Amino acid sequence: MHRRVSSKGGDNLRLDIPNSANMYGTPESPQSQTAPLFTSATSTPPMTGYASSRASSATFSAQHMRVPEIGLTGAMPAQSDYSFSSKYSLSPDPARWDETMLNEADDELHRPDPRRDRKSDSAGSVLTARGIMNLGCLIILALGLISLFAIYPMVSYLVKQTPTTLGGYNLGGINASGQVPDMGNFGLIDRHTPESAYYHTSLNDGSEWELVFSDEFNVDGRTFYPGDDPYWEAADLHYWGTNNLEWYSPDQVTTGGGNLNITLAKQKWRGMDYKGGLLTSWNKFCFTGGYFVANVSLPGSSKVYGLWPAMWALGNLGRAGYGASLDGTWPYSYDTCDVGTLPNQTRPDGTPINATIHGDQYNGNVLSYLPGQRLSACTCEGESHPGPKRKSGQTDGKGASGGFVGRAAPEIDVLEAQVDSGTLIGHVSQSGQWAPFNYAYEWWNTTDNYKLFSNKSELNSYVGGVYQQSTSGLSVTNQDCYTQTVGGGCFAVYGFEYVPGYDGYILWTNDNEPAWQIKGAGLAADPRVEIGPRPIPMEPMYMIFNLGISPNFGAIDWDHLEFPTWMLVDWVRVYQPKGSRNIGCDPEDFPTADYINTYIEAYTNPNLTTWINDYGQVNPKNSLVDGCSN
Repeated sequence: MHRRVSSKGGDNLRLDIPNSANMYGTPESPQSQTAPLFTSATSTPPMTGYASSRASSATFSAQHMRVPEIGLTGAMPAQSDYSFSSKYSLSPDPARWDETMLNEADDELHRPDPRRDRKSDSAGSVLTARGIMNLGCLIILALGLISLFAIYPMVSYLVKQTPTTLGGYNLGGINASGQVPDMGNFGLIDRHTPESAYYHTSLNDGSEWELVFSDEFNVDGRTFYPGDDPYWEAADLHYWGTNNLEWYSPDQVTTGGGNLNITLAKQKWRGMDYKGGLLTSWNKFCFTGGYFVANVSLPGSSKVYGLWPAMWALGNLGRAGYGASLDGTWPYSYDTCDVGTLPNQTRPDGTPINATIHGDQYNGNVLSYLPGQRLSACTCEGESHPGPKRKSGQTDGKGASGGFVGRAAPEIDVLEAQVDSGTLIGHVSQSGQWAPFNYAYEWWNTTDNYKLFSNKSELNSYVGGVYQQSTSGLSVTNQDCYTQTVGGGCFAVYGFEYVPGYDGYILWTNDNEPAWQIKGAGLAADPRVEIGPRPIPMEPMYMIFNLGISPNFGAIDWDHLEFPTWMLVDWVRVYQPKGSRNIGCDPEDFPTADYINTYIEAYTNPNLTTWINDYGQVNPKNSLVDGCSN
C-alpha cells in the first residue's frame, strides 16, 4: 500500500490508498475496519513545497467533504458532526436512502394523516365544488356534441325553406359583377317602397303589372364607386362620344335627404372644365319589357337653357361611355340578314342608291356612317357571336330561317331635358334610337302607328342623322319641378312602358300622365332602302341617369347658368306584366355574359373607342360580303 503523509509528519491527515480489493476496508483487514478515512482535524500548520501543496489540497478536501466515520456497525455519527453538505449525502446503505434528513414543504402531500385531513378529505366523493364543476363541464361538452352532430342536422332538415333567387346571378341576389346587397335590402324591391306602389295598371291595355325592382334612395350617404353597390355603378370617364364638356366622376353621385343626387360642378378635373355624374345598372340589373319609371326633379331652372340631364335605357351588350363596346352594336335593333347590316347601309357596289342621296344634309346627304351591325343575323357559323342560334321554325325579320339571332345595343330614352332658347319653356325629349335607318329617316308615322295623348306633347322635328335615327316626342314639363326653382323644386314622374317585338310598343309618360306612343308597325320594313323591320328592343336593357353639358345638345346660356347644379331622383321602379317577369342581364334567349367576359377589355377600358382600330379585333364574317365556308 502506498501512503503519502504531510511534511509535518503528524497523524492529522492520513490518506490510505488501499488496493482495489479493500479500498474502504474489508473484514479481512482489521486496520481498515477501525481506521477512519479522514480524521476530524481541520487545520495544519503552513507548508511549503510540493508536499505542502498536496497536503493542503487534501486538507481542503477533508474540510469540505466531511464523511461520517463508519465502522462495522454502519452507525451514523451524531448530527453535530455533520458538515453542511453532508445533509444532502446519501447513506452507503441503499435501504436507508428514504430516511428523512430534512423536512420539505410538500411532505404532507406524501404522508396522508386521516386525523389531520378529515375536514378536507372527501373520501373520493365527486360532490365537491371542484367535482361538480368538472362534471358540469363534461355534461355541457357532451350536450354540445350531441346538438352539433345529431339535433342540428335534424332541425335543419325539418325547417329548411325553398331557396330564393338571392343566390342567383341577375335574379335578385348576386349581380353579374358578383356582388350581393350589403345595405339591409336583400331583394330587388326596396323595403322602403310603399305597398301602394307594388302594382301598376298598364297605360296601353289596363292589365295589371307587378313591381320587380325599386330603389327609394332613402339611405343617405350611399356611394357608387365600383363595388360599392349591388345594383348601381357611377362612371369615371369623359363622355367624348357626344362632345361633353365635363368629366363624369363617381364622387358626383351620392344620396342625401331621401334622394339620389347627381351634381354638375364648374370644376377643373382630368383636363375638363366641369365635373358631372353618370350612374348605370350595367351588367347588374336588366329588364326585358316593362315600365321603367322614376320621380325626378330636373336640374337648374326651366328659364335657363344649356344643361343635359337624361334618364334612359341601353342594351347590355353596349356599355355607355365605352366606345369599343358600342362600335357596331349601338343603336341597332335588327334581326334580319340584308343590306341593313352592312357598313353605311350599302353593298360594296354602292347600292341601294337611296342610301347615298337621301340622308343627312350636313354630311353630303349620306344616310349612314355606321360601321355595320357587328353581331348580325348574317354572321357566319363559327364566328364570334353571343348567340343564340335560331330555333327550328324561328325566322328573321324577312322570314328566313336558321343562323344567328341578330344582336345589338338599342336605346330608349325616358327623357333628355332641355329648355327652348326662344320661349324659355322646359321640355323633355322622349325617344327611341334606331338602326338601320329609314329612307331620309322617315319612319312610318301614320295615325295608326303612333299616338299623342296630350296637347303638351308633339312629335320632335329632329328625326336623325348619319349615326342614328330617332323617333321622338317633345313634351312640356311641369315648370316648377326643377331643383333651382325659387322656393325649391317639386318632383315629376317620368317613364316609358314597352312590350318588345315587331308587334310591341313604347309609351312614354310625362308628369305622371301618358305623353305619346309608338307602335312596332311604325318601324316596319322600308323597301326604299331595302331594309327589314326593326323590332321594339328585345335585348336586356339597363338603367342610366346622368347630368352633363354639351354644345351637341343645343345652345348654352353661359350668362345665367348657376353652378353647382344637380338632378334629384326620389325613387326609381320597374314593373312587368304579371306572369311575364323577365329580368336579368344574361337571359337564356338573349345571353350576354360569355360574350362580355370574352371581350372584357372593351367593357372596362373607356380609352378604347373603336372595335377594330383601337381594340384590335375583327368583325365576324358577314355572309353577304365575306361568304361563309360552311
